[in-house]
Amino acid sequence: MTSNIKYPLATSTWGKEEISAINRVVGSDRYTMGREVEYFEREFAEYIGSRYAVMVNSGSSANLLMIAALIYTGKIKRGDEVIVPAVSWGTTYSPLEQFGLKLRFVDIDIDTLNAGESGKVVFAVNLLGNPCEFDKIDAGILIEDNCESMGAKYKGRYTGTFGIMGSFSTFFSHHICTMEGGLVVTDDELMYHTLLSLRSHGWTRHLPKENMLVTKDIDPFKESFRFILPGYNLRPGEMHGAIGREQLKKMPEFIRARRNNAEIFKSYFNTQKEVGESSWFGFSMIRKDRDQVLKRLEKSGIECRPIVAGNFLKNDVIKYFNYTSDPVPNADVIDRYGLFVGNHNYDLEKEIRYLYNIIGDGCDCNNSFQRRSGLVGSGH
Repeated sequence: MTSNIKYPLATSTWGKEEISAINRVVGSDRYTMGREVEYFEREFAEYIGSRYAVMVNSGSSANLLMIAALIYTGKIKRGDEVIVPAVSWGTTYSPLEQFGLKLRFVDIDIDTLNAGESGKVVFAVNLLGNPCEFDKIDAGILIEDNCESMGAKYKGRYTGTFGIMGSFSTFFSHHICTMEGGLVVTDDELMYHTLLSLRSHGWTRHLPKENMLVTKDIDPFKESFRFILPGYNLRPGEMHGAIGREQLKKMPEFIRARRNNAEIFKSYFNTQKEVGESSWFGFSMIRKDRDQVLKRLEKSGIECRPIVAGNFLKNDVIKYFNYTSDPVPNADVIDRYGLFVGNHNYDLEKEIRYLYNIIGDGCDCNNSFQRRSGLVGSGH
């Protein structure tokens, strides 16, 4: 079937404001991290309800920075167990392996797609815009991978702010777009100062004069190349910060549009059960006929993807990890039968109706996400 309707996974959210922001940076002739990034950090922290925000060059870098900060402040140590959901993105897990931590994979809820385990260290993931049920998580140290859920709320509070730190992504396909970029938010001053140093080589240059890591020398020459932590260069450019400032102004309308699209989608299809106020990164489906559905979608120009990385334990990279795993039957269902289509910051009614005409709802109208997909009792 061919149609003039296109249903892409992601589209640009930029307008004249973002182009003006780029030109503002060009006019300043300052391209490396500077005042635009600093302003964006302050504005983002205020918007999201955190004391501090640190911008980096990707959401993946944000996760790496959080784990490094916990290690170098002694909050966690190599060999500690970290509870993680079996369904998430690769760079949720990679920093844990890289710092010698032991992963314990737990299953997700088949309806919400999120995990709710408790433990000494929990890395919670708000998947596809959907908040975790934080009331059910009891953690000594809680961190959040919120890269897919900017703008989501649980009991009136933005996700990404429930743990000691939370990560965000501003990649092209995410809720706001700086093309490449990410942030870490925290209310903890020690974490904030550690993040600042680790982001920029592990040096002291970007630390405030009064900080919790080191006494800075009054001679700026001596502080120019003073290294105190084994850091990285994860800094964003000035253009990323300037674009982020303009995108942040548009975020309330972006989230409203995404939530309106979700109501339309739910009138046609069975998708993940919403917890709190989802920011609806995309719309997941569990289809017993997934192989046939994928062929029809490709033929019809409708883009889709697996539900994140499916059951991450089935990825080849797992051979490098030190881990244990609980039984994860729901993650296996997601891996074998799951897919998601995109959501956007504009009205999708015609695209969703087109999708329905191509594949139908594929459910038997019971209550459970899994039952409505015809998978209960299937042996999977």
